[in-house]
Amino acid sequence: MTNVSELGVTTFTMASFSGMESLSSVYFCLFLFLYIVIIVENTSLIGLIVLQKSLHEPMYLLVCNLAANGLYGSTALLPAMLTHILSRSAQVSLSSCLLQVFTVHTYAIVEFTILAAMSYDRYVAICRPLHYHTAMPLSKVYKIITLTWLLPFVAFLAMFSLTLNLRFCQPVIERLYCLNYSLVRLSCSDTGYLNIVGIVTVFLYTVPQIVLIFYTYGHILKICVFSSRESQSKALRTCTPHLLTLVNYAIGCFFEIAQTIYGMSIQRIRAPVLRIFNGKRKIQAKP
Repeated sequence: MTNVSELGVTTFTMASFSGMESLSSVYFCLFLFLYIVIIVENTSLIGLIVLQKSLHEPMYLLVCNLAANGLYGSTALLPAMLTHILSRSAQVSLSSCLLQVFTVHTYAIVEFTILAAMSYDRYVAICRPLHYHTAMPLSKVYKIITLTWLLPFVAFLAMFSLTLNLRFCQPVIERLYCLNYSLVRLSCSDTGYLNIVGIVTVFLYTVPQIVLIFYTYGHILKICVFSSRESQSKALRTCTPHLLTLVNYAIGCFFEIAQTIYGMSIQRIRAPVLRIFNGKRKIQAKP
């Protein structure tokens, strides 16, 4: 009790795992299969691109980094979930939760940044084909790849450093995994300033990528409108894999945001209802 009062909560309960107990073996097999598939596919892709010198081109190197980030993100998420399901324990330590917060968020930002860099590569390849190798030499590609990893880590670290200084009073996280916003809401102190900082940082590490993606695909669309059918079909074949990956990422982000907003709404409704219910129980308990 002394440690709790002085240091705050150091162990959290992931409440969403409570509804998975009846089908824990099914969920475990499903997540394990998914993790194995991700590892096999991404490591095979990385190995193929690294070993085949003919694939040492800007687009393939960016795809290689996308695969590496997929390994990073899946390892940040799935092993912890498998451990919780297998052990039938929804308890997670503060240090493990903070580590997962950092890895999951940096994975998401790196993913979006790589996709933005890939859109720039497609823009140069389609809109400036004669100058492609001059505009995208391997030395420049390596610098772009370094920045796609370095900038997201630095950007989120600024926000994450504020989370590290918080003291937590509530032990229940209404999710399957730790996120920064879910953790900040459990803080003992007022986190209004953190909400402002969070909005600013989200703006800084998402808006530039969004602007770049819309700018590049706007020019690609403009070129395609005034090009021949053969050029249009070639551009479509070139951009389709990237667009599908981008749409898949956007859908995932949409559902994540929707789940967060929906969870907040449910908790806002649940709190006054519980207070009323508890008040009635106290009144009925009086002689």
